[in-house]
Amino acid sequence: MRSAMLLPVLFALQALCTSVGHAMQHYPAVWGHYDVCKSQIYTEEGLAWDYMACQPEATDMTEYLRVTLDPPNITCGDPPETYCALENPYMCNNECDAATEELAHPPELMFDIEGRNPTTFWQSTSWKKYPKPLQVNITLSWNKTIELTDDIVLTFESGRPEQMVLEKSLDYGRTWTPYQFYATDCLDAFTMEPKTANDLTQQTLLDIICTEDYSRGYVWKNDKTVRFEIKDRFALFAGPRLHNMASLYGQLDTTKNLRDFFTITDLRIRLLKPATGATMVDENNLSRYFYAISDIKVQGRCKCNLHANSCVFDKGKLGCECEHNTTGPDCSRCKKHYHGRAWSVGSYLPIPKGTANICIPSNHGPVHRANASSLGVANRNQARVCDNAMLRCQNGGTCHHHQRCHCSPGFTGILCERARCQGPGDCDDQLSGQASLHHHPIGHQRTLTLVVFPLLFVSLC
Repeated sequence: MRSAMLLPVLFALQALCTSVGHAMQHYPAVWGHYDVCKSQIYTEEGLAWDYMACQPEATDMTEYLRVTLDPPNITCGDPPETYCALENPYMCNNECDAATEELAHPPELMFDIEGRNPTTFWQSTSWKKYPKPLQVNITLSWNKTIELTDDIVLTFESGRPEQMVLEKSLDYGRTWTPYQFYATDCLDAFTMEPKTANDLTQQTLLDIICTEDYSRGYVWKNDKTVRFEIKDRFALFAGPRLHNMASLYGQLDTTKNLRDFFTITDLRIRLLKPATGATMVDENNLSRYFYAISDIKVQGRCKCNLHANSCVFDKGKLGCECEHNTTGPDCSRCKKHYHGRAWSVGSYLPIPKGTANICIPSNHGPVHRANASSLGVANRNQARVCDNAMLRCQNGGTCHHHQRCHCSPGFTGILCERARCQGPGDCDDQLSGQASLHHHPIGHQRTLTLVVFPLLFVSLC
């Protein structure tokens, strides 16, 4: 009888092991489990929470930005204008008319779905006021701190700019610092020696460089991207294929300047000189010179200080769904009444779970700050075992000071998850916690099943 009851559970566990194995085989193990904030563990006292560092998954951050242009009237089409091809000054059949949808090129077309035919793109007015510089500032704002996880890529429909600067802000656009300079001639444009990302080392990773790699090849279809190489910088610590992420996480954990380098609230693209394709500008055909961008890619995640594994976009604003008793848009402070120790950012270390550094209730007794070596014991002692944000006491139990459940008659255990044995034979058909599984939501059934058979689960996988 007991074996028959276990068979469905065993098959479910085998299926789970298989799916987990397939899901993980494409990723290095050292990436850690930073999308998980807590899990249940079985201690001598019963079920308890084990807290981990966590962060949201990386995603396409262009879905959540606001774009502004300076000057604001720099977009083509008002009045309508005809453009000539840069490589052929006599081919002048490209029109821009803001009043006609098919011929308009507004800024939002830098962020729409690619793959359409014809290509959609934003386009500036032409350089009709030459020799006055044709300059445009494109500002991308998130109103939220985000962390970059992949290269920033700009795809131009026009020729790539001969001079350009990519800048970042960490204070919502109040101040700006350069990320990288781009020019056909770095010495002439910015009095800087040309370099590439491959010239950087661990010691010079934070250096601001000027590169000539992305300011040439103005006519070639496959040569119209401009990049800011995030992954090449990651690789300086994590290796060429990013297989040693533990090393990178360790550096990010201990070097604030390095974390800040990959953190932004805003990006600004300063277009300073359009592609000309020659040493001299053809003043008789200025309709050849303009900027046009078909796509901008910015991959990243909400910065939640390793205190949240999800970020929501609500009422036009991004915000972390904070855990570990933290609060704020970036989970950057403890909740009210949870100042039992000073707030601290979560830690990537030790790999793979990190250190949660949870905020604890203010009315606790003497508190010792958790570190990597004391994480398990410290977090179990500080865990809010029962509350509405985590897991309610089961089978009618009530939570007392977040630390223990007062159980209804007939039930016991730290979460009242086990039926109390009243006499001989009453528990014959029970396996730890099995009687209460029928009363749980589906999500809790799976969690408790894995806790009940820890050794069996490991052996199956």
